[in-house]
Amino acid sequence: MARILDGKAIQQQILDELKPRIARLAAARRPPGLVAVLVGDNPASQLYVSSKVKTCRELGMYSEELRLPESTSTEELLRHIEEFNQREDIDGILVQMPLPRQIDSRRVLLAIRPDKDVDGFHPFNVGQLVANAPAPRACTPAGVMELLRRSGIEVAGAEAVVVGRSDIVGKPMALLLMHAHATVTICHSRTRDLPAVCRRADILIAAMGRPAFITAEFIRPGAVVVDVGINRITDRAEAERIARGAPAKLAAFEKNGSVLVGDVHPGDVATLASAYTPVPGGVGPLTIAMLMANTVECAEKRLG
Repeated sequence: MARILDGKAIQQQILDELKPRIARLAAARRPPGLVAVLVGDNPASQLYVSSKVKTCRELGMYSEELRLPESTSTEELLRHIEEFNQREDIDGILVQMPLPRQIDSRRVLLAIRPDKDVDGFHPFNVGQLVANAPAPRACTPAGVMELLRRSGIEVAGAEAVVVGRSDIVGKPMALLLMHAHATVTICHSRTRDLPAVCRRADILIAAMGRPAFITAEFIRPGAVVVDVGINRITDRAEAERIARGAPAKLAAFEKNGSVLVGDVHPGDVATLASAYTPVPGGVGPLTIAMLMANTVECAEKRLG
């Protein structure tokens, strides 16, 4: 029976460890402060931002939410970011992605002060990651590393395969695994014989944004599989394909008219893996936990 890696339980561990650090900062100077900036009306982005702000408040941190219209220009957004850069009560600035097409996302990322870049996307912080030097780390990959460590999964010496090469997940994930002494392969759409490469993995990380793409032929029996993807399925035929071996997914579809699935086929991974992350409830909660951890760490550095 495959072990389910419970992201919610590990999230709670991390948040519980942050609470005394937050209390010390609040008693000495002030609580850590995070601002979340949301541009437009994307429902998924609204949900993510609300969840992050709610978690801040539950921990006793200061949180602020700025919602801007879909028509916001790059220059308007940059003016807001500069205001937050200068504010002493703000330790972390989060700009929710994706941004509307007319906004230059790169200019926005560059505008955030590296010491307030709690997403870990600024080129300075990416360079620090490459050099394995202290800096905020991208939240989702950092959360995966916490999941593996706290679940007792040995990374050093393991063969790890990362499917997906995005700047947000794939590339930083590969670097963190390498720094933890894994042997790392990054795969993408042009990888030859992708299933065969994936079957080499002791630790398989799926982060390509394609629902249930990783099926049995990709998974070596006994591998640890971490599913970073989250996809909402509204098509019945697709739901039935994904529900093979995972009847709970079809039941959820029948009840709600949609179902959340990852990039890994839920029935196949439960059959073949030694341990795996569910969707939802796996990696997602850890992304928020690491955002909180990054904000607290930035506040500790700024406040001494």
